[in-house]
Amino acid sequence: MAPRHFLVVLAHPLPDSFAASAARTVQQALESNGHVVDLLDLYGEDFDPRLTATERASYMGGQYDASAVAPWVARLQAADGLVLVFPQWWFNLPAIMKGFIDRVFVPGVAFRHDPGGARLIPLLTNIRTFRVVTTTGSPWWIVHLYMGNPVRRILSRGVASFCSNGLDFAMLSLHDMDRATVEKRVKFLDRVRSSFARL
Repeated sequence: MAPRHFLVVLAHPLPDSFAASAARTVQQALESNGHVVDLLDLYGEDFDPRLTATERASYMGGQYDASAVAPWVARLQAADGLVLVFPQWWFNLPAIMKGFIDRVFVPGVAFRHDPGGARLIPLLTNIRTFRVVTTTGSPWWIVHLYMGNPVRRILSRGVASFCSNGLDFAMLSLHDMDRATVEKRVKFLDRVRSSFARL
Protein backbone atom coordinates (compact mmCIF):
# COMPACT_ATOMS: atom_id res chain seq x y z
CA MET A 1 0.00 0.00 0.00
CA ALA A 2 1.34 3.43 -0.95
CA PRO A 3 2.19 5.81 1.91
CA ARG A 4 -0.59 8.19 2.83
CA HIS A 5 -0.81 11.48 4.72
CA PHE A 6 -2.85 11.44 7.93
CA LEU A 7 -3.92 14.42 10.02
CA VAL A 8 -4.36 13.26 13.63
CA VAL A 9 -6.23 15.84 15.73
CA LEU A 10 -5.98 15.56 19.52
CA ALA A 11 -8.25 17.40 21.95
CA HIS A 12 -7.28 17.12 25.62
CA PRO A 13 -5.82 19.79 27.95
CA LEU A 14 -3.45 17.38 29.74
CA PRO A 15 -0.31 16.26 27.88
CA ASP A 16 -0.15 13.05 29.96
CA SER A 17 -3.81 12.13 29.38
CA PHE A 18 -5.07 8.79 28.10
CA ALA A 19 -6.24 10.60 24.97
CA ALA A 20 -2.68 11.79 24.36
CA SER A 21 -1.47 8.20 24.76
CA ALA A 22 -4.07 7.08 22.25
CA ALA A 23 -2.99 9.76 19.76
CA ARG A 24 0.65 8.69 20.09
CA THR A 25 -0.41 5.06 19.59
CA VAL A 26 -2.24 6.05 16.39
CA GLN A 27 0.78 8.00 15.19
CA GLN A 28 3.22 5.17 15.88
CA ALA A 29 1.02 2.56 14.21
CA LEU A 30 0.57 4.65 11.08
CA GLU A 31 4.23 5.63 10.84
CA SER A 32 5.27 1.99 11.26
CA ASN A 33 3.44 1.35 7.97
CA GLY A 34 5.30 4.16 6.25
CA HIS A 35 2.50 6.73 6.39
CA VAL A 36 3.14 10.42 7.05
CA VAL A 37 1.45 11.72 10.22
CA ASP A 38 0.74 15.35 11.08
CA LEU A 39 -0.19 15.40 14.79
CA LEU A 40 -2.27 18.45 15.60
CA ASP A 41 -2.61 19.02 19.36
CA LEU A 42 -5.39 21.61 19.59
CA TYR A 43 -4.55 22.63 23.17
CA GLY A 44 -0.81 22.51 22.52
CA GLU A 45 -1.23 24.83 19.52
CA ASP A 46 -3.61 27.09 21.47
CA PHE A 47 -6.34 26.73 18.85
CA ASP A 48 -9.15 29.25 19.41
CA PRO A 49 -12.47 27.40 18.95
CA ARG A 50 -14.57 30.56 18.79
CA LEU A 51 -16.11 31.41 15.42
CA THR A 52 -15.35 35.09 14.76
CA ALA A 53 -17.85 37.75 13.73
CA THR A 54 -16.12 38.01 10.34
CA GLU A 55 -16.34 34.26 9.82
CA ARG A 56 -19.99 34.09 10.73
CA ALA A 57 -20.91 37.13 8.62
CA SER A 58 -19.33 35.52 5.53
CA TYR A 59 -20.77 32.04 6.13
CA MET A 60 -23.59 32.29 3.60
CA GLY A 61 -22.13 35.11 1.54
CA GLY A 62 -20.54 33.12 -1.25
CA GLN A 63 -16.95 33.94 -0.27
CA TYR A 64 -16.14 32.60 3.18
CA ASP A 65 -13.25 34.27 5.02
CA ALA A 66 -11.12 31.46 6.47
CA SER A 67 -7.95 33.56 6.63
CA ALA A 68 -7.72 33.38 10.44
CA VAL A 69 -7.46 29.58 10.33
CA ALA A 70 -5.57 29.25 7.05
CA PRO A 71 -2.71 27.13 8.50
CA TRP A 72 -5.15 24.52 9.85
CA VAL A 73 -7.17 24.55 6.64
CA ALA A 74 -3.98 23.83 4.67
CA ARG A 75 -3.15 20.89 6.94
CA LEU A 76 -6.64 19.41 6.46
CA GLN A 77 -6.47 19.84 2.69
CA ALA A 78 -3.03 18.20 2.57
CA ALA A 79 -4.29 14.99 4.21
CA ASP A 80 -6.01 11.98 2.72
CA GLY A 81 -6.78 10.50 6.13
CA LEU A 82 -8.28 12.18 9.20
CA VAL A 83 -8.21 10.88 12.78
CA LEU A 84 -9.94 12.65 15.69
CA VAL A 85 -8.86 11.68 19.22
CA PHE A 86 -10.78 13.02 22.21
CA PRO A 87 -12.78 12.18 25.34
CA GLN A 88 -16.54 12.58 25.22
CA TRP A 89 -17.81 15.10 27.75
CA TRP A 90 -21.56 15.23 28.37
CA PHE A 91 -22.04 12.85 25.41
CA ASN A 92 -20.48 15.37 23.06
CA LEU A 93 -17.23 16.65 21.59
CA PRO A 94 -14.93 18.79 23.74
CA ALA A 95 -15.57 22.47 22.95
CA ILE A 96 -12.15 22.87 21.32
CA MET A 97 -12.81 19.96 18.93
CA LYS A 98 -16.28 21.27 18.10
CA GLY A 99 -14.70 24.68 17.45
CA PHE A 100 -12.11 23.10 15.18
CA ILE A 101 -14.91 21.65 13.07
CA ASP A 102 -16.89 24.90 13.21
CA ARG A 103 -13.95 27.02 12.02
CA VAL A 104 -12.09 24.66 9.65
CA PHE A 105 -14.86 22.56 8.06
CA VAL A 106 -16.35 25.61 6.38
CA PRO A 107 -17.79 26.71 3.04
CA GLY A 108 -15.16 26.65 0.34
CA VAL A 109 -13.08 24.15 2.32
CA ALA A 110 -15.24 21.22 3.43
CA PHE A 111 -18.34 21.90 1.34
CA ARG A 112 -20.17 24.44 -0.75
CA HIS A 113 -23.81 25.39 -0.65
CA ASP A 114 -25.98 24.22 -3.52
CA PRO A 115 -27.47 27.44 -4.94
CA GLY A 116 -30.60 25.53 -5.85
CA GLY A 117 -31.40 24.30 -2.36
CA ALA A 118 -30.26 23.42 1.14
CA ARG A 119 -27.99 20.56 0.03
CA LEU A 120 -24.28 20.69 0.85
CA ILE A 121 -21.84 19.67 -1.90
CA PRO A 122 -18.78 17.90 -0.42
CA LEU A 123 -15.36 19.41 -1.14
CA LEU A 124 -13.07 17.31 1.07
CA THR A 125 -12.68 14.67 -1.60
CA ASN A 126 -9.03 14.32 -0.54
CA ILE A 127 -10.13 12.63 2.72
CA ARG A 128 -10.64 8.93 2.03
CA THR A 129 -10.33 7.58 5.58
CA PHE A 130 -11.95 9.07 8.68
CA ARG A 131 -11.31 7.50 12.08
CA VAL A 132 -12.40 8.50 15.58
CA VAL A 133 -10.73 7.30 18.79
CA THR A 134 -12.66 8.30 21.88
CA THR A 135 -13.48 7.50 25.49
CA THR A 136 -16.67 7.93 27.49
CA GLY A 137 -17.23 7.99 31.21
CA SER A 138 -20.51 6.14 30.76
CA PRO A 139 -21.10 2.43 30.18
CA TRP A 140 -21.86 1.13 26.69
CA TRP A 141 -25.60 0.74 27.31
CA ILE A 142 -26.06 4.37 28.35
CA VAL A 143 -24.16 5.70 25.34
CA HIS A 144 -25.86 3.43 22.81
CA LEU A 145 -29.28 2.53 24.17
CA TYR A 146 -30.20 5.58 26.23
CA MET A 147 -28.38 8.36 24.34
CA GLY A 148 -28.31 6.84 20.85
CA ASN A 149 -24.54 7.29 20.42
CA PRO A 150 -24.77 10.99 19.49
CA VAL A 151 -21.07 11.57 18.79
CA ARG A 152 -20.95 8.79 16.20
CA ARG A 153 -24.11 10.09 14.53
CA ILE A 154 -22.80 13.67 14.40
CA LEU A 155 -19.44 12.68 12.93
CA SER A 156 -20.52 9.89 10.57
CA ARG A 157 -23.91 11.13 9.33
CA GLY A 158 -23.09 14.80 9.65
CA VAL A 159 -19.46 15.80 9.19
CA ALA A 160 -18.24 12.78 7.19
CA SER A 161 -21.27 12.44 4.90
CA PHE A 162 -21.66 16.13 4.19
CA CYS A 163 -17.97 16.87 3.57
CA SER A 164 -16.75 13.89 1.53
CA ASN A 165 -18.13 11.12 -0.66
CA GLY A 166 -17.83 7.41 0.08
CA LEU A 167 -15.09 7.66 2.65
CA ASP A 168 -14.17 4.86 5.05
CA PHE A 169 -15.48 5.80 8.53
CA ALA A 170 -14.92 3.89 11.77
CA MET A 171 -14.98 4.77 15.47
CA LEU A 172 -13.19 3.06 18.36
CA SER A 173 -14.55 3.80 21.84
CA LEU A 174 -13.48 2.88 25.34
CA HIS A 175 -16.62 2.97 27.49
CA ASP A 176 -16.87 3.35 31.26
CA MET A 177 -13.51 5.12 31.25
CA ASP A 178 -13.89 6.45 34.79
CA ARG A 179 -13.82 2.90 36.14
CA ALA A 180 -11.51 1.32 33.56
CA THR A 181 -8.66 -0.71 35.00
CA VAL A 182 -5.10 -0.37 33.75
CA GLU A 183 -5.55 -3.72 32.01
CA LYS A 184 -8.67 -2.51 30.19
CA ARG A 185 -6.90 0.68 29.08
CA VAL A 186 -3.89 -1.25 27.80
CA LYS A 187 -6.17 -3.62 25.88
CA PHE A 188 -7.91 -0.67 24.27
CA LEU A 189 -4.59 0.84 23.17
CA ASP A 190 -3.64 -2.57 21.75
CA ARG A 191 -6.92 -2.55 19.82
CA VAL A 192 -6.17 0.95 18.52
CA ARG A 193 -2.65 -0.09 17.50
CA SER A 194 -3.91 -3.18 15.69
CA SER A 195 -6.66 -1.26 13.88
CA PHE A 196 -4.37 1.48 12.59
CA ALA A 197 -1.60 -0.93 11.69
CA ARG A 198 -3.98 -2.37 9.08
CA LEU A 199 -4.38 0.94 7.25
